Amino acid sequence: MAAASSLPHFAIGQSGPPASLKANLAFIGGGGIAKVAFQGCEGENYVAICDIDDERAAEYFNKYPNARRYKDYRVMLEQLEHQLDGVVVSVPDHHHFPAAYLAMSMGIPVYVQKPLVHDIWQCRTLQKAAHHFDVITQMGNQGHATDGIRFVKEWFDADVIGDVTEVHAWFKGPNFSGRYFKIPESFPPPVDRVPAGMDYDLFLGAAAPRAFSRTYHPLTWRGWWDFGCGELGDWACHTLDAPFWALDLGQPTKITVKKMAVVHESFCPRSSHLVFDFPARGNKPPVKLHWYDGGNRPAAADIPEWPKDKEIPDGGMVMIGSKHTLMTGTRPNSPRLLDDEVWNDFRRNLPEQTIPRVKGGPFQEWLRAIKGEGPLPGSNFDYAAPLTEMSLVGVIAQQTNRDIEYDAANMQITNHDDLGDLIRRPCRAGWDFGAEVWRS
Repeated sequence: MAAASSLPHFAIGQSGPPASLKANLAFIGGGGIAKVAFQGCEGENYVAICDIDDERAAEYFNKYPNARRYKDYRVMLEQLEHQLDGVVVSVPDHHHFPAAYLAMSMGIPVYVQKPLVHDIWQCRTLQKAAHHFDVITQMGNQGHATDGIRFVKEWFDADVIGDVTEVHAWFKGPNFSGRYFKIPESFPPPVDRVPAGMDYDLFLGAAAPRAFSRTYHPLTWRGWWDFGCGELGDWACHTLDAPFWALDLGQPTKITVKKMAVVHESFCPRSSHLVFDFPARGNKPPVKLHWYDGGNRPAAADIPEWPKDKEIPDGGMVMIGSKHTLMTGTRPNSPRLLDDEVWNDFRRNLPEQTIPRVKGGPFQEWLRAIKGEGPLPGSNFDYAAPLTEMSLVGVIAQQTNRDIEYDAANMQITNHDDLGDLIRRPCRAGWDFGAEVWRS
């Protein structure tokens, strides 16, 4: 195995490596969704891969034999601190914050899969840390790098849609017979033997100790509140990205639970319908945003200009304006105006493109910024943290099955006194990071 120090290295904290040279990267997470990271960064120097499960990471351990192998990213970062130009984080949600924060504290740029973090305090802390440590950041909601989301914002800014006061967004999952969500036979779930080659204590990270169950790992961690953020946390960073950006939504003041099919207090709901209330922003009117999951969706009558002979699809997002209704899929890639006649006429003479386009996708956008070849990524943490925070306020409503009144300025839920541990989750010793940026 080649030593990492033999690879070309660029000085951290300076303007970045020349664009023609390769960046030294480490990957926290070597299986599952990490596949898109290995593909997206192809051609750079893969210095290290860290994963708690040898079997899950075997494909990429074998594909990149010169990359050093680790199970504990705390050890990896300590050993390779001065040898890395970037770290990609592709692990369960409850590990996003400690992995990213440690790398950032060493001055290393980070790319973190969505949702950015696991609680609201972590959102605020990573956003502060990006400035405190002066590092380049990116969240992996890849739709934010598409032309589609730029069209949505450009059309809204050009007053094509008019004033938007209502948004509907829906997703057919969670699919409990699929790969990512599996309701256990009982709560707590059946105890299983820890797989050979897996470090279960490292999997738990900041979470409280418990016996191992295959309903936690692999993949199905997402449905457990201690490890994941459910379907809303998983998909809001995609489906709500366009309205959040175009409408400058900021944080909701209230979330109302309209419908909730509870499974267990420790597990995400089978389905839900939430209403987010956003106040006026400058000259933009208040907005009601409806989120549906688990098969719930808006009725055709709720969507102006919806064709009478067309079924509501399994997933999508509509922004209802005073002039027209705009729709995207569950990602913001392909927006359109709903009225066919209006749409066919409109697309012959689209508004001017005012927002620079991204070439090569979000990983290349991040790498160009690291190398000093391009601007900050669009989903840097000044954008990604507030977007994630918005979704996490909704996650708290799902987790508690309560209406939530939220004071974003003070990071407080004002109508319940017992939810502080959901704003900032308790951490096991050895995993509690971030206090230093609040002291600065």
